[in-house]
Amino acid sequence: MNTELREFLRSRRARVTPEEVGLPNLPGTRRVPGLRREEVAHLAGVSVDYYVRLERGKNVNVSESVLDALARALLLNETERTYLYTVAKPARRTRPMPPQRIRPGLRLALESMSDIPVMLLGRRMDVLATNLLARALYKDFDAAPPHERNIARYMFLDPAAREVYVDWADGARNAVAGLQFYAGQHPHDPELAKLVGELSVRDADFRRWWADHDVFRHGHGTKRLHHPVVGELTLYYESLIPRDDPDMMIAMHTAEPGSPSEQGLRLLASWAASAKGSDVDAEQSVDGVSEVRGS
Repeated sequence: MNTELREFLRSRRARVTPEEVGLPNLPGTRRVPGLRREEVAHLAGVSVDYYVRLERGKNVNVSESVLDALARALLLNETERTYLYTVAKPARRTRPMPPQRIRPGLRLALESMSDIPVMLLGRRMDVLATNLLARALYKDFDAAPPHERNIARYMFLDPAAREVYVDWADGARNAVAGLQFYAGQHPHDPELAKLVGELSVRDADFRRWWADHDVFRHGHGTKRLHHPVVGELTLYYESLIPRDDPDMMIAMHTAEPGSPSEQGLRLLASWAASAKGSDVDAEQSVDGVSEVRGS
């Protein structure tokens, strides 16, 4: 039983109105939201029985031409179309996925970008590495326990995230949809099942939005953040995929040149560097006292 395909087709069918695809919608004749199964089958050029088996998640050998026709009938965008192809033919993993390794050169590259916040995300939106400015902007993921180094956990379980994100609901829904997209690629990931289970139990918003089966692939855009030190920032974000690991993503944040947000990032960088210097001085002082006491 392909539950991902079943739930995705049902949710997309419910969101398409007859008017959007040129079908009549007579008052009082429709008992379901969106399209009927037979209407989707007609629009896609397949038999009703075949489509019903697909939507029930039955193991049907579906062709690319049928998937294309379904994508057109359900008005899927490019990300949704990619997700449909993935869940219709799920990869079967026979052994656990190996842990993701961060090359020393990649880690050094992140740290060398001192003027912009940069994060390296992995499977399930796990935070694998951050630079100093990203830690100052969001939180020090590197200092958090390993199981808490995850963007979705941060968005839903850390109260500070609701203060940092000006448009928290939009960002949180994108995080859920990003996890949903990942689930289509790795349906048998046990760590994903744990994460989704925990967030579903602990947060009603996550539980409701996960049931919507929206999919989102982080690429680029803008976000508004509010930092307690430098105030509100409007930042661009760009996502880059390392060639040797498509399950990693480098997320970079930039600001419009000459804007208040650029000035805010500069101030934040200075503040973070000062805070780091103070921590180093404090550690050295403690070490010095220890040496004196031990001499």
